[in-house]
Amino acid sequence: MKLTSIIFFSTLLSISTSDVLAAGDAQHFPGIFVGYTNAEDETHFTYGVEYEYKFSQNWGLGAVYEKIDDAHHGDGVTITLAQLYFHPLSNIRMGFGVGKEKIGGYHPHSEDLYRISANYEYHVGDFGIEPTVAVDFINGEKAYVLGLAFIKPF
Repeated sequence: MKLTSIIFFSTLLSISTSDVLAAGDAQHFPGIFVGYTNAEDETHFTYGVEYEYKFSQNWGLGAVYEKIDDAHHGDGVTITLAQLYFHPLSNIRMGFGVGKEKIGGYHPHSEDLYRISANYEYHVGDFGIEPTVAVDFINGEKAYVLGLAFIKPF
């Protein structure tokens, strides 16, 4: 619960302290993600790639691929999902996704994953930096993802 409160207040702080330029008419938003995932009282480094195709001012579709090498007692986890993005304001992105969590190791298996996420876009020159908060729902459990995405819109 403490982590959830920290994530919530960090997001509010990020939203309230910005003077952001929009990405203009860009439709493609590829990026690299680095952060941490907390699940079952364990926190592990997370990295991956993401992509969004913004098909209107408020809506986009995308894909996410993330790796958590040390999760599940060192067996490693791979996350793949498709997301629908909603942009209520030009610099805020909310995502709703569905995908798979693949667990490696001696007995590999996959589980269904559902994600809700929120991002705030800061633009520095031609690049975007997006603090990201996500909650994954996997087999009745929750995993919290917190990090930064580095985006190059075109």
